[in-house]
Amino acid sequence: MSHNRAGRPKSCRRVTDTPRVRCFKPQGVSRNMLEEVVVTVDELEAIRLADFEGFYQAEAAEKMQVSRQTFGRILESAHKKIAGALVEGKSMVFDGGVFMKSEDIGEEEKDRCVCSSCGYEAEHRPGVPCRAMTCSECGASMVRKGGCGAGRRRDAQ
Repeated sequence: MSHNRAGRPKSCRRVTDTPRVRCFKPQGVSRNMLEEVVVTVDELEAIRLADFEGFYQAEAAEKMQVSRQTFGRILESAHKKIAGALVEGKSMVFDGGVFMKSEDIGEEEKDRCVCSSCGYEAEHRPGVPCRAMTCSECGASMVRKGGCGAGRRRDAQ
């Protein structure tokens, strides 16, 4: 599980799609001769939303289902990595991060919570995060059905 500096697990970030290419590098230099910078999929999504699509940070944060402050940190990290790679002639690899493709959650799954231990399902109560609920069958914590916490987490390596 990936953690931030404070030791809390990173929240699952929604992305529209995975990158079309895995690597971007300076022309004429073999990739094995270059230093590599890993830009996570969620960082690339932040760049796409803010810089390419032109969304304000609050709108982009909503699309990724993170707070505006978290979106700002993701975007800042992406900007630093990409600028550093361009200025210093490094290759960029697009991989990892804690994310889920938006299309991976069907409409019928958005309103369900599932037990992380026994698989029991319950209806999601608006305003109450699934992680705040406990399973009525075994007492374990619940997670949002189809979310990263339900086994679809992809962590940076």
